[in-house]
Amino acid sequence: MTHRPNTFVLLALLALCGGARADTLLVERANQAPAVAQPTRGLTMGEVEARFGAPQEKLDPRGGQKRQWPMINRWVYPQFIVYFEKNKVIDVVARQADSQEIGPKPPIR
Repeated sequence: MTHRPNTFVLLALLALCGGARADTLLVERANQAPAVAQPTRGLTMGEVEARFGAPQEKLDPRGGQKRQWPMINRWVYPQFIVYFEKNKVIDVVARQADSQEIGPKPPIR
């Protein structure tokens, strides 16, 4: 004889658990439409700076020791970090909105 749980009992248990604090995950916000405009893949460094202004910080480049390891530059803006391969945008990563949001660690300097 199989035992099927009562739907009402399961819903009641879920309702009791509903009071737990839920953290905001950065990935959830990143999967939504961006609240602010972000650079798109393929823009040049000059185009990014013209459209979004000077970055808060230009981090030291990484890579470039071998031909197959291209030089990667990172520019930090308040809402995102832009990654460049040579002179072109290859990715944009959202930053934490506040200290309560769970997301990636700050960039390595």
